[in-house]
Amino acid sequence: MDQYFEGLNNIAITVCDAEGNVLDMNQHSADVNSHGHKIIGNNLMDCHPEPAKTKLKGLLANHELNAYTIEKTLADGSKVKKLIYQTPWWQADGQFGGLIEYSIEIPFEMPHFVRQPKPQA
Repeated sequence: MDQYFEGLNNIAITVCDAEGNVLDMNQHSADVNSHGHKIIGNNLMDCHPEPAKTKLKGLLANHELNAYTIEKTLADGSKVKKLIYQTPWWQADGQFGGLIEYSIEIPFEMPHFVRQPKPQA
């Protein structure tokens, strides 16, 4: 994984191919996922229970985007809120490459801005 993504300590990035095999992950992803970097080369279906397994199969088959938030209680009792963003990636030749999952820690409360286009002159 590129050096730019290794230093992120609040964003886990995991990349899989079109069949769901893990190709790469940054260090934060290895830290928060069981078995760490050892899951590279393994299939995501082996790491997820239902209904997540069926959802992943659909994302891979249909080249779809999936985005949602979660709240998780950590072992120390603290809580974290995350944006999970699973998006297709495409090879240079235009073929579906697989999925990239970004798991981003976000504040529990955060501003939301609606941007409007600037008026035409």
